[in-house]
Amino acid sequence: MNDKFERLIERAEIIREKGTDRSRFFRGQVDKYTWVDIGSSFLPSDIIAAYLYAQLEAREAIQQKRQDTWRRYHRGLCDWAQQAGVNLPFVPEHCEQAYHLFYLLMPSGEQRDGLMDHLRRCGILSVFHYLPLHLSRMGEGFGARPGDCPVTESVSERLLRLPFYNDLSVEDQDAVIEAVRDFAPVRSGGR
Repeated sequence: MNDKFERLIERAEIIREKGTDRSRFFRGQVDKYTWVDIGSSFLPSDIIAAYLYAQLEAREAIQQKRQDTWRRYHRGLCDWAQQAGVNLPFVPEHCEQAYHLFYLLMPSGEQRDGLMDHLRRCGILSVFHYLPLHLSRMGEGFGARPGDCPVTESVSERLLRLPFYNDLSVEDQDAVIEAVRDFAPVRSGGR
């Protein structure tokens, strides 16, 4: 291993150990450990662990609810999306679906923002999905610039996430579908 890589591993250990050299102490490399750098506790609390455990026990029922919601959105919006030039999530046949979220990929950023405003007026919260990492302050610090990842930038500007959580009622799903279908984006020549 090169020296730089070893230093990064040591620093990661320190950060993981709440900023201390505790791992070196357990290996017998120091006779006591002390605070030497920034760090944090990345362990879940007992309450969070109990909550997670309960969710893991109910995993199949939770996944079934999420699958039902995803499929209801897909069925309810498929023909609208095709007519409006909007892309729905695509899952290749050889892939397993996680049912993590449901999104609409609008023809333009303006249309995405217009649909977000329309849904907000209907009392429905929808959100954009992400900002490209290369355009973050950290990415710019590495020399990234707008235009470096044009596909990522385009998708980020046009993607809209619909409400998607375990206890979303069928009535609420229908209200989302109806509100989306009431929005008529203007089809553009390119995407």
